[in-house]
Amino acid sequence: MNEPPISVVLADDHPAVRAGIRQFIERDAAIQVIAEAGDGAAALELIRQHRPRVAVVDLQMPRLTGLEVIAQARKEQLPTAFVVLTAYDDDPYIFAALRAGAKGYLLKTAGPEELARAIRLVNAGQSALDPGVTARVIDRMGAPGSLAHEPERPSERELAVLRLAGQGLTNRAIGHELGISERTVHSHLINIFAKLAVNNRTAAVLKAVRMGWIALDN
Repeated sequence: MNEPPISVVLADDHPAVRAGIRQFIERDAAIQVIAEAGDGAAALELIRQHRPRVAVVDLQMPRLTGLEVIAQARKEQLPTAFVVLTAYDDDPYIFAALRAGAKGYLLKTAGPEELARAIRLVNAGQSALDPGVTARVIDRMGAPGSLAHEPERPSERELAVLRLAGQGLTNRAIGHELGISERTVHSHLINIFAKLAVNNRTAAVLKAVRMGWIALDN
C-alpha cells in the first residue's frame, strides 16, 4: 500500500514567493501542500486545524513571526515538524530558530530537490540544515553550552520598540508611535528575539528588564 503524501502547510507573506515555493515542493509527488498562509497568526491557526506533518515557514511575517509560530506550536504540543525557509543566514537567526524547535533551516536559495529532501528528513524525525550553515551548527554544538547565548544589547531603536511592546501596544501601534511601518516593527522584533535568544515579545521584554536595558514604567 502506498504511503499517503506528506502534508505541508506553507507560510510566507509574499504571494509570488509562496507560489514559487509551492511549485518547488509539489514537484515531489510524495509531498502535498494542503494549506497556505500569508502571516504567522494564520499559519498557526492552519497548523492547529490541519495538523500537517510538516510546516515550511518564513522567519519574518506579519502578526506572528516564524519563531513565535514555532514556539507556540511546541508549547501546544502540536505534532508538526518545522522547516524554516528564509533569507537570513546569520548565526543568531539560525540558533534562535533551533532553540524555538525548528528541525530544518534552509535559505531561499535552496533548490526544489533540497527543499523536498528537508521536508522528508524532518518528517522522519531528523534534522535538515542548509549546507552553508551546517559547519557553524556543528562547531557550536561541539562547544560547552552549545546553544547558550550571551544576550547582545539591542540597538536604541530596537529598545524603543521593546519598551512600547512592554506597554502592550500592537505592532501597528508601535509603528505609529515611532513613525515606521508595521513590517519594520516585525524586522526589529526578529532582530531582538535573535539577540536575546527568546521566541516571543513577553520573554524579550522580561529579559531586557532583567538586563536593565528598559524599565516598564518608561
